[in-house]
Amino acid sequence: MQIVIPLYPNVTHLDFTGPHQVLSRLPGATVTVASMGGADIEAEGLVFARLADLSKIERCDVLCVPGGLGTTDAMLDEAFMGEIRRLGEGAKYLTSVCTGSLILAAAGFLRGKRAACHWAWRELLEPFGAVVDDSRVARDGNIITGGGVTAGLDFAFVMLAELAGETLAKSVQLGLEYAPSPPFNSGRPELAAPEILAAVNARMAPLARGRRAAVEALAARLGAIEQV
Repeated sequence: MQIVIPLYPNVTHLDFTGPHQVLSRLPGATVTVASMGGADIEAEGLVFARLADLSKIERCDVLCVPGGLGTTDAMLDEAFMGEIRRLGEGAKYLTSVCTGSLILAAAGFLRGKRAACHWAWRELLEPFGAVVDDSRVARDGNIITGGGVTAGLDFAFVMLAELAGETLAKSVQLGLEYAPSPPFNSGRPELAAPEILAAVNARMAPLARGRRAAVEALAARLGAIEQV
């Protein structure tokens, strides 16, 4: 079982370290974290080194794409997206966490498919023809996607159960003492106080403008390619 997690600059580290922690418990599996050229990747002040070269990975059974502030640049990186398409076309499972689903969508994998994403960006799946699902973890055939950031842990346990059964998944859950009990009930927009939601939306607004423009351009280009 070959599981590949492709990284890019300004990825959100919990998007992949959470799933990595869980999926690395899968007996007989190899979890490979890779980047273009095997370059070091900085993620919110942490540097991840000694990574595999994404272009030299021949195949994978599970492709797990994380999200992050660098998602837009990653989608615009033709070399990176070429590797995503190459590995995704041969994978048994196409998966993502947070805005990683936008990368899968930009690669052409989510047209007509239900997919999850971070709440602030989920509507950007629509230009690619995906069906937005606001679930914590969404599944459509061999496509399994997690919502925002911390949903990566829930996604990982769903994935572990899919690959090795519920007994192992529950055992790993116990071993990691995964029993979330957040101190605040403010983790989704419908739960947060209006002033909290407004502040977060305001903070994301500058990124939103550029990301939407990029998505619309990429979706249009993808549509043109599919019509040829």
